[in-house]
Amino acid sequence: MKLSVDYPSVAFREGPEKVLELGKAIEDIGYDEIAVFDHVVMGYPTDDRPAPRYPPKMPVLEAIVLMAQLAVVTDRIGLATEVLVLPQRQPVLVAKQISTIDLMSHGRVRLGVGVGWQASEYDALEEDFTNRGRRMDEAIALMRSYWSDEQIDFTGEFYSSTAMAMEPKPAQPGGPQIWIGGGSKAALRRTGQLGDGWMGSALAAEETILESVAAIHSAAEAAGRDPASIGLQMMLQPPPSKEEDKAYYADHDLVVRRIVRLKELGFEWVSLNATAVFQAGARSVDAMIEQLGLLHAAITAELGDSDDN
Repeated sequence: MKLSVDYPSVAFREGPEKVLELGKAIEDIGYDEIAVFDHVVMGYPTDDRPAPRYPPKMPVLEAIVLMAQLAVVTDRIGLATEVLVLPQRQPVLVAKQISTIDLMSHGRVRLGVGVGWQASEYDALEEDFTNRGRRMDEAIALMRSYWSDEQIDFTGEFYSSTAMAMEPKPAQPGGPQIWIGGGSKAALRRTGQLGDGWMGSALAAEETILESVAAIHSAAEAAGRDPASIGLQMMLQPPPSKEEDKAYYADHDLVVRRIVRLKELGFEWVSLNATAVFQAGARSVDAMIEQLGLLHAAITAELGDSDDN
């Protein structure tokens, strides 16, 4: 079982040095990956749109830049996005940015992508919210072409490249794996057809998890792919909105039992959300480091090190 930590934006409350200190500490504890999440801007509520899921003034560092910073202060830990809102970004530029980080980090990148939910963010970035799913399908194919092909000739509905080249290529042959986030029918279909894996989220009912995995496998078979080749990851709990859910990560036995069950269900990765660890009582970077260390110790005591399972 591989263990990823979803990076907490609240770390920035203590300044840039503490942001990087947390990243290095997560590596030193022994986790397999640091995952950064993506919002460029957040919208205030207006007369014609509701309040966003998160406070508009919540500090969120830009995901790709933060990943590059974390690559510099770490040596071995994987670096991921969970998830990058790909359709609100220009995909050729994203391909170049991710390729560069993968090359400079000696092949430590995994790219999680999703379509997002905030129409106002798309508006601010002057991208179309209504066709974001179709554009993401096309963007994935385009990025893989830039990572793999000596000459790129790509013609799509939304994107095209004629007789282009991108060098240097990523450290990983063919580029980093692309995992799909989201639980909608479209996201599950996309995972089966195009993704190297699925980044599921939250404490979903077991029946829902099994139905989601079955939908991914069905889509893979329809696309002529081996369902067993598609990886599975589940975030244990995102930042909760209900007060009674905020103590989740304080119960280490509950966390361990959940991970054991996910392993039994065939999941190779779990993601621990450090913002939810903060909400569970670890109200500083030092406290989050302490709790992440205790959680890692409890998990590996039950499952062994990730290299062993």
